[in-house]
Amino acid sequence: MGEKSEVDTTWLPSPARLNDYQPGTVSSRVQVDLGALSHQGKLRPNNEDHFLVARFDRTMCTLLTSLPASDIPARYAETAYGMLVADGMGGAAAGEVASRTAIGALVDLVLQTPDWIMRFDEQTGKEVLRRMDQRFRQVRQALIERAESDPTLSGMGTTMTLACSLGTELIIAHSGDSRAYLFRQGLLQPLTHDQTMAQWLADSGAIRPEEVATHPMRHVLTGAIATRGGKTPTELHHLRLTDGDQILLCTDGLAGMVTDSAIAAVLEAPRSAADTCRALVDLALEGGGKDDVTVVLGRYRIPGLPE
Repeated sequence: MGEKSEVDTTWLPSPARLNDYQPGTVSSRVQVDLGALSHQGKLRPNNEDHFLVARFDRTMCTLLTSLPASDIPARYAETAYGMLVADGMGGAAAGEVASRTAIGALVDLVLQTPDWIMRFDEQTGKEVLRRMDQRFRQVRQALIERAESDPTLSGMGTTMTLACSLGTELIIAHSGDSRAYLFRQGLLQPLTHDQTMAQWLADSGAIRPEEVATHPMRHVLTGAIATRGGKTPTELHHLRLTDGDQILLCTDGLAGMVTDSAIAAVLEAPRSAADTCRALVDLALEGGGKDDVTVVLGRYRIPGLPE
């Protein structure tokens, strides 16, 4: 069997007791059970998928003060979570390099941003979406520059699907055919649209939607972060999370091997995020394991908000 990489975590609690925070720091109260797993499948010699799970914090800790404890918090924080999957393409080792380079470039861009947005309203939400679109375009440029420095990487590219949550706010950015799903109250809802030729044919009415899963052009991408071809628009979404929601990101190694109903059944089971990821990857391998398979899952506990 191929090698696999994984992240096993338990529920990530708020960085301190709720009483240590001023009212309004909803993001610090949210708890997320995170898991991730990647496997190269049964047929491929190397894994071209990569994933990233991260937490971002803006924190202030009072060290010394003459003010009464009631006047200033001992600790104040805003906390965000990021999840990302990327499925490289390009042949030989180029696909693996593309997905790894893309994630690294995106992280660099985030770290270089001097003003992280850690509070959401209508205006800042639009700015986050604008930055996501810009960063995806900058990642493409990073891939182009990497390929120009190494001719063996010519033509490489990658899908990229990202979910970033801040409290109850969720941002999705997507390019390619890796997917983001929302599992809410027993219902699995796709949050992204596959950018493939088969899906385009279905959207245009040339084939029936149920034919997409088995169509010979289901793996032909019409959108990706690639060094060749024109720029494709980044698919962007902004939605609100509720208590008990699960956000699943996956490459087509899962979606191509496992039906949505089977995925929903796994997500319904009362197990940890890490165990759920393992169960999903096992299903993909049992279904044939014809491609690399990567899953990232976040399970959200969102406490009731004050009136």
